[in-house]
Amino acid sequence: MEKKAVAEACPVCRGNCNCKACLRLDVPVKNLKNLELIVSEDEKFEHCQYSLQILVPILKWLNEEQTIEKEMEAKRQGLSLPQLEIKQADCPIDERMYCCPRCSFDLCLICCREIRDGNLLGGEKEVIVQYINRGLDYLHGGEGEEVELPTETRLLDHIKSKFEWKAKEDGSIPCPPEDMGGCGHGTLELRCMFSENPIAELVKNAEEIAGTYKLMDVAATPLQRCLCFNSVGEIDLSNDRLRKVASREDSDDNYLYCPRAQDIHGDLKHFQWHWSRAEPVIVSNVLESASGLSWEPEVMWRAVRQMKHAKHGRQLEVKAIDCLDWCESDINIHQFFTGYRLGRPDWLWWPQILKLKDWPPSNLFEEKLPRHGAEFLCCLPFKEYTHPRKGLLNIAANLPEKSLKPDMGPKTYIAYGFPQELGRGDSVTKLHCDMSDAVNVLTHTTKVKFESKTLKTVEELKRKHFEQDQKEIFGDFQPMDEKVESNISGGVSCPVTANDKEFSGVLGNEDKELTIKEPADPIIRLAGDSTMNWTEFSSGPEMGKTEEAILDQIYNAVSGPTISGNDMDRLEASEGGALWDIFRRQDVPKLQEYLKKHFREFRHTHCCPVPLVVHPIHDQTFYLTVDHKRKLKEEYGIEPWTFVQNLGDAVFIPAGCPHQVRNLESCIKVALDFVSPENVAECIRLTEEFRTLPHNHRAKEDKLEVKKMAVHALSKIVKSLEQKSR
Repeated sequence: MEKKAVAEACPVCRGNCNCKACLRLDVPVKNLKNLELIVSEDEKFEHCQYSLQILVPILKWLNEEQTIEKEMEAKRQGLSLPQLEIKQADCPIDERMYCCPRCSFDLCLICCREIRDGNLLGGEKEVIVQYINRGLDYLHGGEGEEVELPTETRLLDHIKSKFEWKAKEDGSIPCPPEDMGGCGHGTLELRCMFSENPIAELVKNAEEIAGTYKLMDVAATPLQRCLCFNSVGEIDLSNDRLRKVASREDSDDNYLYCPRAQDIHGDLKHFQWHWSRAEPVIVSNVLESASGLSWEPEVMWRAVRQMKHAKHGRQLEVKAIDCLDWCESDINIHQFFTGYRLGRPDWLWWPQILKLKDWPPSNLFEEKLPRHGAEFLCCLPFKEYTHPRKGLLNIAANLPEKSLKPDMGPKTYIAYGFPQELGRGDSVTKLHCDMSDAVNVLTHTTKVKFESKTLKTVEELKRKHFEQDQKEIFGDFQPMDEKVESNISGGVSCPVTANDKEFSGVLGNEDKELTIKEPADPIIRLAGDSTMNWTEFSSGPEMGKTEEAILDQIYNAVSGPTISGNDMDRLEASEGGALWDIFRRQDVPKLQEYLKKHFREFRHTHCCPVPLVVHPIHDQTFYLTVDHKRKLKEEYGIEPWTFVQNLGDAVFIPAGCPHQVRNLESCIKVALDFVSPENVAECIRLTEEFRTLPHNHRAKEDKLEVKKMAVHALSKIVKSLEQKSR
């Protein structure tokens, strides 16, 4: 056998050896194809022009925003704007900037303006939602235990900050008290992170360069007409790079651009045409672009386990979330991966859907799994956008090397799945909206062969779940003392019990109390176009039937046929790893209206009905089943892009598009966040949306700092184009 043939067959030489020694080598990963982004000078020049064209209007707006605040500060000090000197913050590159001289409190310019206007929206309220654990029986349709809330929790109703945050007569703003995150003593001072007038100068230089190349006279979209359309402007149905994922009337976006990884070279402009329209893109077979390193759970476990390595600690227990009750617990990682391969029924033989929580930690992914981290970078399509360090069209890659950066990944999503929609506990990712763009790659799937006992149990328990839903939502079932404790700073606190039949439960930003409304007659939607009104059963010819018979009639109409032994082959033959639903940006208002109207039909922690809506999307408490998606289209005329992610598919999700995921099989996905020039404005809008959420809202935990990214990106682009023009 020749030496070359040996090298081509040797897993060590090819870089995909799965032995412990190779997986745990603490040396840089080298010699992997497609690991780095290689672009010509002409391509770099073209990317810089494209980004500058999009970023200049955004930076002009940002400069105007800062100018308003500087004018306010100059007026307060009795100076003209040119006379105003703003001190540069003494802020190390790896730290955040603060504007209180006495503590670590900071405040954005929009909040400053709202405080002066007496209309602060940014995190004014704090809402505490208490989900009650009613025991295991309740999870599967049982009556549940009667649980009293502790006295300490009840007292939350009466806690209210007496501080009214107002600007002083001269426009200066005091630091808020400790219960709002400040110190209550200092006065907030205007500071800048760069030199005094960097953005104004940057915009001026960028506009001069844009004028030199006449960039602002042409559209930013590289293609005038998408290649997915024929000469008469209709969708080319013979195009094998298109996938139908929706059935909207009078719409040209029912098909998504779905190229194969081997076909995307030289196709960047085509990608940009769809991406500029905020359409998801699916690239298939991306794993073929890498070395072939195994993503088997046992291989990843072997790489991370580090039983004896001197540089790393031992980690055999991990956190897992049960998607039935959304509670987390510790589990041995070997037991978790055994369930990943073979299935893991609960005490009633209902299939558990477990997902690992932050394993390995996303900020340590490339440290704990260096080979897999390199493999993931190799397979990423359109690296101009997705490469985390060298992507010329990734705005997030332009932050200074040692600056404090947001966690953009890569991060793993490892969870079980089930082919049939269970209706309860089978969503691994509930409806939400990311702050940035993202690419999600399905790197591994396992088809679990479920026992007939499990399939039979699923049908039995789904019926119990259905009956429980009907009784709690439309019947006389009234849990004792299930309260939502709402503490709204600056407003009226109101305890809400499940006994209240007159409860809207939707908290708007302008609300100062939880309003009480009379609900409309509850409607049970049946398959097809018919409807069934619950009140008909209590007054019409159905009145003589028992409650159980009525529920049977409704359940059979809604759920359709059950799983029989003959259907096992069909379930086992189902293809694909994960079912995705991604909503268009323009449909978000109607989607939110639907969720506010129907929120009581959903369950979350401990399988309790959702009692309160702060924000329909950012709460991450909803998963729309097939039935809910059908009702959404009937009532509001909208539907998501729905498709199955197969092994090796990379799904691109534009910022601002709400999405949800249900695993059809056990899946390992790896995702990476990025910020494209096309979506910087949307990321800023989302940041503003998150700003208005309550202080303790989970969505406020992430900090993207997209404005700072845009400033650094445009600065880098201007320098590059200036050098080119010399």
